[in-house]
Amino acid sequence: MSRAVVVGGASGIGFATAQALHDDGFRVTIADVNLEAAQAAAAQIGGDTSAIPMDVTDEASVAAGFAGIDDLTSVVSCPGLTFVGAITELSFAAWQKTVDVCLTGTFLVLKHAGLAIAEGGSITVISSLNARQPGTGMGAYCASKAGATMLVEVAALESAARRVRVNAIQPGRVETPMTAGSDMVPGLIDQFTENTPLGRSGQPKEIADVAAFLASDKATWITGATFDINGGAHLQKYPDMLELTRPFATQP
Repeated sequence: MSRAVVVGGASGIGFATAQALHDDGFRVTIADVNLEAAQAAAAQIGGDTSAIPMDVTDEASVAAGFAGIDDLTSVVSCPGLTFVGAITELSFAAWQKTVDVCLTGTFLVLKHAGLAIAEGGSITVISSLNARQPGTGMGAYCASKAGATMLVEVAALESAARRVRVNAIQPGRVETPMTAGSDMVPGLIDQFTENTPLGRSGQPKEIADVAAFLASDKATWITGATFDINGGAHLQKYPDMLELTRPFATQP
């Protein structure tokens, strides 16, 4: 039975993806910086789902995690975080932490997953709508996610000789623990909804189903592709995050 690793799989889109891959017959390993949460998630999915620690900002941690995996045929990388702040006001620490997780973390997963994965395998990176759609106060996140999406295209070229497929998914606003705080910002959800043609936020399973498809034998001629799964939000504009969140925004 094939092994799938979901990086950042303890909650949100990552957890839904781990569940979807398990349901499709993969032996799933949840890799997360929070090992306790990963173990709880693995227990909830059940079967032979396992958990390992992995900090995507630490190359030794990423390398060790993938080195211990046998029969690896699918990897989905989900970690992410952001801080809101205008470029002229954003602290270097906030910039660096965002880049470390969202861009450097993607590089490290692509590097070590690429070394460990079997010929004909699949790697999927969860990028973001912000890879293609700018938003005020989102400079670090937009730049990091745009870079991550381009890394996917380069990795797809470099991995093609081994028939390893590398793709990206760019979700819009999805209801996860990471986005839960936005519910407390007056007017923010209204702006997201108004600028999403299908008129609602997404659910983690809607992203997970696409990730599971890309890991399956139904997607064997897809590589270097980016999937906009956002209810059509990329067709309109991003909420004014800087203005709406100014009273609530914090930075390191």
